[in-house]
Amino acid sequence: MIPREILKKIRQIEIRTNRLVSESLAGQYHSVFKGQGMNFEEVREYQPGDEVRSIDWNVTARMNHPFIKKFVEERELTLMLLVDVSASGLFGSSAQSKRELAAEIASVLAFSAIRNNDKVGLILFSDEVEKFIPPRKGRRHVLRVIREVLFFEPRRTGTDLNGALEFLLRLTPHKAIAVIISDFIGSPPSAEKRSGKARPHLMLLESLAQASHPMLRHANRRHDVVAVHITDPYELQLPALGRLVLQDAETGEIVEINTGDARKRNAFAERQNKAQNDLARLFRSAGIDAIQVRTDQPYAAELGRFFETREKRRLRG
Repeated sequence: MIPREILKKIRQIEIRTNRLVSESLAGQYHSVFKGQGMNFEEVREYQPGDEVRSIDWNVTARMNHPFIKKFVEERELTLMLLVDVSASGLFGSSAQSKRELAAEIASVLAFSAIRNNDKVGLILFSDEVEKFIPPRKGRRHVLRVIREVLFFEPRRTGTDLNGALEFLLRLTPHKAIAVIISDFIGSPPSAEKRSGKARPHLMLLESLAQASHPMLRHANRRHDVVAVHITDPYELQLPALGRLVLQDAETGEIVEINTGDARKRNAFAERQNKAQNDLARLFRSAGIDAIQVRTDQPYAAELGRFFETREKRRLRG
C-alpha cells in the first residue's frame, strides 16, 4: 500500500506537468523526435508539388507517366530516462531539491512520450545501476516512473555515468531517445584524493562528464542522447553566510568554507562559470544536445527553447 503523502506528491506532479504537456510540449515532442525510419505504403500518380526524388522510375517507365512512392513514418519510439539518484541530488537551496526537479522533468517527457504512443523506460543510477524499469506505455506506467524517481532509496551515494550508459547500450539494441537527467557532479580524481586537495562536489561538476566523454559519444552514435543538466543556485554562487562547515553528500568529506570573504565567493563563481562552459563544450563535442535547468527557476521555457532549436535544425536539414 502506497502511503497517502506519496500519492499526493505524485498527483501534484502529474497535474502540473500534464498541463504543460497539453498546452505546448506534446506537439513539439512529436515533431522533434522522429521514428526509426519510413515504411513504404503505396505507389500513386505524381501530382504537382510532389518531391521529384520520390518518383518510382520503374513504375513510371511501365505506365508512361510519373508515379511516386508514398511512405509513412514509423512513429513508435522508446524513451529511456537515465536519472541520477546519487546523494548530491538531494541538495536544494530553493523550494525543491534537484531530485524533485528531476522527477518533474522526467514526468513532462514521459507524458509527452505516451501521448505520442511511445514507450517509456527508466534507469536509475548512482555509481551502479540501482533500478531498471523496462519500457512500457500507459499512464499507470508513467506514474510508477515518477514514483521511483522521487522516492527510490539508492544503495550507493556516488556517481558513475559510464556504468549507466553501458547498461543502456547492452539492454537497448534499437535506436531510442536517451535522456540523461543529472547534476553531472562526479567524485574527485584519485590523484586529488591522494594529495589531500580534493574539493567538495559542488566544485567538481566537470569531472563526471570528462570521464564519461568517450562513452557519451559512443552512446550518441547509437541513440539520440539528450542531457538535462540540473543545477542549484548555491552551486553556482555561494551566499554570504560567514563560515560554513559542509559535508560532501557523496564522499562524506567535510570542508570548512568562509563565505564571508568576497574574494573567495568571486573565485568560486568564476570557477563554476568555467566548469559550466567546459561542460557545455563537452556535450557539443560529443554531438549531444543539452538543457540546463535550475531548482530556483521555471523549467518550461528551457524545455520549449530546446524543442524549438531542434525543430529549426531539423527543418534546415
